[in-house]
Amino acid sequence: MVSKLVGKKLGMTQVFNAKGEIVPVTIVQVDNTIVVDKKTVERDGYVALKLGAFDAKKPKKMPKALKGLFKNEKKNLDMPFKSVLCEVRMTQAEADKFNIGDVIKVDSVFKEGDLIDVAGVSKGKGTQGVMKRHGFSGGPSSHGSMMHRAPGSIGSSTYPARVFKNMKMAGRMGNDNVTVMNLFVEKIDAENNYVLIKGAVPGARNGYIQIKQCAKKKKPVLKK
Repeated sequence: MVSKLVGKKLGMTQVFNAKGEIVPVTIVQVDNTIVVDKKTVERDGYVALKLGAFDAKKPKKMPKALKGLFKNEKKNLDMPFKSVLCEVRMTQAEADKFNIGDVIKVDSVFKEGDLIDVAGVSKGKGTQGVMKRHGFSGGPSSHGSMMHRAPGSIGSSTYPARVFKNMKMAGRMGNDNVTVMNLFVEKIDAENNYVLIKGAVPGARNGYIQIKQCAKKKKPVLKK
């Protein structure tokens, strides 16, 4: 069973659900994914499908070893070059149902109302101070304090005469691998290969994200 696909974040909008409520959604384009290769226990030590999505803009710049996955005369392969690859592990019985070159559409993996996990690289914000990076309240804002946005004390002097590890300080913010769990699939447009996900997902516009089956479903809230 394919449990993960690669999509491109296009932006956010809002739609009306069946109850007439406005729902903020993120539009994710999930291109028709093809099975590029199959991993086997004998050759690779595990079973998985290698999937390719989104046509490569400059195939000439791809390495020859990567080009052999798509076009190979010995293996009789002639597939379009893809720019994004990912692997999906599964059992041998599930992998036998797929052949190299098969097209996997988004509506065959996800359905409206599914809970999913979305993984991507968050927006990079460069080097930031402690107030923006960690939410510090800052020092006195009156004139002459000279520590409006300073971090304050970071340790003792005589003992231990060093700064403890994991101290919250200024530094690089963003550009991290982030996974947002338990998001709701509001709508699937199979004709245009769009998935409308309720809420925001990590990453910048036109960035690639991974949409996965939910790993840990939220426990229902019991009303008193």
